[in-house]
Amino acid sequence: MHLHTSCSPVNPDPQSLPAAVEFRDVTVVRGGVHILDGVTATVPRGGCTAIVGPNGAGKSTLLLTLLGELPYSGRIHLDVAEGRPRVGYVPQRLEFDRGLPMTVEEFMSMGSQRIPLWFGCRKKSRDRAQQLLASVRADGLAQRQLGALSGGEVQRVLLALALQQDPELLILDEPAAGVDFQGELLFCELLEGLRRNRGFTQLMVSHDLSTVTHHASHVICLNRCVAAEGSPQDVLTPQNLAAVFGVHMGLVDRSSMPDQAASCSATCCDHDQDH
Repeated sequence: MHLHTSCSPVNPDPQSLPAAVEFRDVTVVRGGVHILDGVTATVPRGGCTAIVGPNGAGKSTLLLTLLGELPYSGRIHLDVAEGRPRVGYVPQRLEFDRGLPMTVEEFMSMGSQRIPLWFGCRKKSRDRAQQLLASVRADGLAQRQLGALSGGEVQRVLLALALQQDPELLILDEPAAGVDFQGELLFCELLEGLRRNRGFTQLMVSHDLSTVTHHASHVICLNRCVAAEGSPQDVLTPQNLAAVFGVHMGLVDRSSMPDQAASCSATCCDHDQDH
């Protein structure tokens, strides 16, 4: 684990897994305000890395710098075998007109065919859409209207769309936002299965410490700069959480962490409640 009480750079751990992504002294300034201040962190290859921190900590901003959507100073390195990295992205929410007369199959086909959708979906596009939807257990949604889907169903469709390019790196911004606890649990289990089968590296922002302790293999605590980085057992301690959040955010029961899994003993992470 790398622990910091200030915004000093994180020293790389030579014993860590090979890095899929390396952030080095990444700084974002907007309107004279430092959104990110010298962020140095590593995303180990093949694992699930979670970025946690309070609102306004720069978590989504860090993802946008990685996606090339925001200017920054410093260095971001993606380790790929050759060519440009294949990256999939699942946003926190999809803003669209729910009255739009478009099926899920048509939505999935938009980026894979050149002819306009009003001429219909090509068989190749339909088959590919069905295959991707089946991979996220959403094959029954193909003919549903996009605007009629629940929050959890939309997230599955967005995940299927992100898998279209067979990504080496899958980036998710609060993937279970607006989904109840049972839906969140199923979504995380689905992601674990996909990661094992497809071999991608997963990087996600999450506000839910229970989800992070159960599913992440690596954690980055962020509040403009990196306060701590490492395994959930080492990072999600009461001292670190208090330093990052400034308030109680759930007491992680370290004794219940078998093989980098954990449960949160606080009432805010009670599994009998919806999130």
